[in-house]
This record gives sequence, structure tokens and C-alpha cells, in this order.
Amino acid sequence: MNISRSEQRVLHVLALGGRIDHFRSGSKTRDILCVTRDGLILSDCTLGIFQRLRRKRLIASEGGGPYRISRLGRLSVRAQLDNQG
Repeated sequence: MNISRSEQRVLHVLALGGRIDHFRSGSKTRDILCVTRDGLILSDCTLGIFQRLRRKRLIASEGGGPYRISRLGRLSVRAQLDNQG
């Protein structure tokens, strides 16, 4: 599966325990907020990247909760060094 660098960055944050909070207007998602496990906000995560990840089924939401990485997403993300040292 072809995944861009920005999509990889978001998936890596989600694999480390992050989440994507979504805000709806009717049935459409109007705004998103990608939060790391430390509570920081990832500014690289845009609505377009969110929609591409959802369309590829790399992220999923259960019961209306925040979006988290799916099993397919965990298999698709490439290993990276964690620079939080």
C-alpha cells in the first residue's frame, strides 16, 4: 500500500498511543484534532490526511469515540526511531 510521508507521521503517532478527536456538523466531519499520548497536538494532521487514512481503513473509530490506528494501520506503518529521548 502506498502511504505518503505525512500519513506515515500521523500513523506513527497513533501507533504510539495517540488519537484523533473529530468534531461533526450533521453527518460530516468538519474538524479534527490529532493528540499524541503526551497530550501534544500534531499540526501535520489535516482533514485531507484524515480522510485518506479513513478511506484506506488505516484508522477506525469504535462507538463514536476518537479515531485510533486499526490493525491494518499497524501492519502498514514503517518502523521509526522515537525521538523523544
